Amino acid sequence: MKAAIIERFGDSSVFNIQDVPMPAPSAGQVRVRVHASSVNTVDTMIRQMGDDLPLAPPLPAILGMDFAGTIDAVADDVEGFNVGDEVYGCAGGLAHLPGALAEYMCADAKLIAHKPRTLSMREAAALPLVGITAYEGLQRAGIREGQNVLVHGGSGGVGHVALQLAKYFGAKVSSTGGGDAQLALIQSLGATPIHYKTQSVDAYVASDTGGEGYDIVFDSVGGANMLNSFKATKLNGHVVSTVSLVELDLSEAHFRGLSLHVVFMLIPMLHNTGREAHGEILRALAKIVDDGALKPVLDTETYDLADVGKAHDRLNSGKGMGKVVVDIG
Repeated sequence: MKAAIIERFGDSSVFNIQDVPMPAPSAGQVRVRVHASSVNTVDTMIRQMGDDLPLAPPLPAILGMDFAGTIDAVADDVEGFNVGDEVYGCAGGLAHLPGALAEYMCADAKLIAHKPRTLSMREAAALPLVGITAYEGLQRAGIREGQNVLVHGGSGGVGHVALQLAKYFGAKVSSTGGGDAQLALIQSLGATPIHYKTQSVDAYVASDTGGEGYDIVFDSVGGANMLNSFKATKLNGHVVSTVSLVELDLSEAHFRGLSLHVVFMLIPMLHNTGREAHGEILRALAKIVDDGALKPVLDTETYDLADVGKAHDRLNSGKGMGKVVVDIG
């Protein structure tokens, strides 16, 4: 089979299409004929930073975490999946787990689910990592009907899913963006758009919540923006962060009595613990999608396996809108 192999870490030129042996499923695994894989920021970080990250795979490596495809082999001990089933998941591309940038991959059956019926393979491949992250974060923050929720970065990969899920759970949702296209997407997804470059935190907290603050702030931007998240959250409220690699003064969070939920959805893959939860979330997301309440947004540019480097560049450029997807087969 063909796969995009990296033999060193570095810029986007490291990918090399090679013929490699077909993998065989071990106990608890299925083998998937991969149709599509989407690019996440963590994929580009692994490619660039390599051994500086504790989750980098040994070289040579096959990257790519998200996938959608068709099962073509099932280990004897696996139940609930059969040859020919269309599935999706986030199951490789880091540590000791070979990834999805290949014609075939083996995946732990606990980390996958039957793909949403109403999505194409490309759309389904865009959803697992960002969908699990958004769902887990909102659940840990205790999302419920009638709350005010703010999503920072609502046109981004995690953000545009968190926005839709918060609405599905019955919240009133606002979301920040930095340009006309981003704000238009946020509005089209059913949230109140906030131009963070022209509106202060105090201004949108006042207009949206009467100055009380949001019940939940979902921060998919991170860095210095975390301070904005603390400032925007109501007393004893909840902040969800997906980008917490920052040194920060927590005084604002302390005096507001905030709960901070850091979501790192790769833990089950890295530590082989709680993997069943990812399968459960993917099944829940599939139902939400098929009920018409969630739709992944795809970037307009298309790429195939030979263009993986260009797909990484597209994501890093910041010019894309929605998830960047690589067609495998």
